[in-house]
Amino acid sequence: MTRSLHPNAHRVSDTLIARGHHGLIVQQPETVHTAEQAAAAVGVEVGAIVKSLVFLLDDDPILLLVSGAHRVSVERTGERLGGELVPASPDLVTEVTGQPLGGVAPLGHPTNLPTYIDRALQHHQDLWASGGCPNTLFRTVYSELMRITAAIDIDVD
Repeated sequence: MTRSLHPNAHRVSDTLIARGHHGLIVQQPETVHTAEQAAAAVGVEVGAIVKSLVFLLDDDPILLLVSGAHRVSVERTGERLGGELVPASPDLVTEVTGQPLGGVAPLGHPTNLPTYIDRALQHHQDLWASGGCPNTLFRTVYSELMRITAAIDIDVD
């Protein structure tokens, strides 16, 4: 029996295709809310999972694409970005991305968020990111993820 994709995953797939990616979204039988769950689901190390995290940089929402093996130091990363960095509230995350916590994709949001990518992700041949809801993922590579999100690479730790 084929299950249809959630509308968020369709939006992500459409955005991927519009930006030159194949647009294939893989639907998991169970939700994958954490990087560890996502890594287990697709059989990769946790560092190859892309966490899409919304923060406020001096009160403006931004998106950080972070290796599943990293935690964000708001102090050090904020300094690198030239401002005060604080995690966005769950309500704000949903508002600016249109996607639920644990399922935020790097793209397919109502508006384009300034996006920064963790340089550590470049050390993995393949990357997996959420497809817009907690049971969907898509595969990409570092250079493609930078291109389709118009991300700026930074060190995140």
